[in-house]
Amino acid sequence: MREHKIGIIGAGSWGTTLANLLAEKGAEVTLWVYEEALLQDLKEKRCNTRYLPGIALSASLRYTRSLQEAVAGKQVILWVTPSQVFRTQFTAALPFSPAEAIHVSASKGIENASLKRLSEIAAEQNPALSDRKFAVLSGPSFAAEVCRKLPTAVVIASRDQESAASIQKLMSTPQLRIYTSTDIVGVELGGALKNVIAVATGIADGLGYGSNTRAALITRGLAEMMRLGGALGAEPITFSGLSGLGDLVLTCTSSMSRNYSVGFQLGRGNSLQKILPEMNAVAEGVYTTRSAFFLAQRSQVAMPITQAVYQVLYENKPAPRAVQDLMGRELKQEAPL
Repeated sequence: MREHKIGIIGAGSWGTTLANLLAEKGAEVTLWVYEEALLQDLKEKRCNTRYLPGIALSASLRYTRSLQEAVAGKQVILWVTPSQVFRTQFTAALPFSPAEAIHVSASKGIENASLKRLSEIAAEQNPALSDRKFAVLSGPSFAAEVCRKLPTAVVIASRDQESAASIQKLMSTPQLRIYTSTDIVGVELGGALKNVIAVATGIADGLGYGSNTRAALITRGLAEMMRLGGALGAEPITFSGLSGLGDLVLTCTSSMSRNYSVGFQLGRGNSLQKILPEMNAVAEGVYTTRSAFFLAQRSQVAMPITQAVYQVLYENKPAPRAVQDLMGRELKQEAPL
């Protein structure tokens, strides 16, 4: 590992966790930090007091606010930024990135303006990344549990099997098991769309509904993910894996999920305008809901749960009314797709 030079863009809880994991394995890791105050905190205290309090970080970790310093000369570059700023930061860093570097997206979202996945944005900026040297890391993985070295399994997807295998070997530990996939579309969509359903289950729990409701939302939400994924070129079976069902169950059943927590507060009657400013980190599902809603319209795919969440978030539809309308839809035969 000592010969590996790795740049990680984004010092939130997940970016910091991945940086620390790789540094503990012996890699030379540079973590790009957006906030000046957080940068100083990391340097002085060796702890991310804002996003990962109480976790001591490796003394070998390096920190910077310079994108050039973070990516220049690196063999692997991990992107762990909010999805809506990925394009700006990727474009700014690309001139300094080595041509042979493998780029790994560990973010879970879809750009609102273009409705593109992050791998599509990367390929748009550098066509060579469309079929090689780009991978997506996804799966059920709360950062705090990975830091505590609790057993976790995730998946790394790339059209280039060699790139996926190299990242698998680089990042695996006795507590972090990594599988590979060639279905980058399915893995990327699964990680993004499950956040929308997590908002829905949070709303239902906030309204005081029970386990039956949550189970129905998870099951039918998975069907929506599979339908849209199939329309966009993903393999439906991928959504039964770690980046689909695995991550879906995790984020729909735990208050540790930011997206579930947003939904729960909405179900309690709080407004989005009140909830978001009080959050310490980005809830990707709020933004992915908008992208998924318009992707479904463009692809002519029925996604009633996604539509209901969109109406609650962006059209001020009362959450109880949204649930009533979902339950009152035309009766149908159950079919996964």
